[in-house]
Amino acid sequence: MCLIMRTTLRKATLDDSERIADIYLASRRRYIPYAPIVHTDAEVRLWIKTKLIPSGLVTVVFRDDGVKGFVALSQDDTHGWIDHLYLDPSVVGQGLGTLLLAEAKKILGSPIRLYTFQRNEDARRFYRRYGFREIEFSDGTSNEERTPDVLLEWP
Repeated sequence: MCLIMRTTLRKATLDDSERIADIYLASRRRYIPYAPIVHTDAEVRLWIKTKLIPSGLVTVVFRDDGVKGFVALSQDDTHGWIDHLYLDPSVVGQGLGTLLLAEAKKILGSPIRLYTFQRNEDARRFYRRYGFREIEFSDGTSNEERTPDVLLEWP
């Protein structure tokens, strides 16, 4: 029997904060263990609840069984930014990241920038597949994790 789950996107609410934190922490630990999480779990949870979600630019991807991922966006004078895009590790490869990225492009327009870690080949490949190009590499001295990163831009 094939179970088809309804997938929707919606603006994150404060009620989503714990689930978003769970996804963020689990994904970071699983996919980028080489980049330390420089804040405690409690600090991450507080930041998500008091800063990230209230920014108003966080979208979650939701299935019948709950929130499965999120994207957090921002804008400056010249660019839109994807600040975070994380999925529950159990749903990676099911097209949910693609949905979140399409939503980011719809909300922000062009150009969009983001950083990812140089060693995060999966993320780099994902973003390149959707038209992002790598425009600048750094040694990581300007990020909290002190881990070499790469700046990508679309289009």
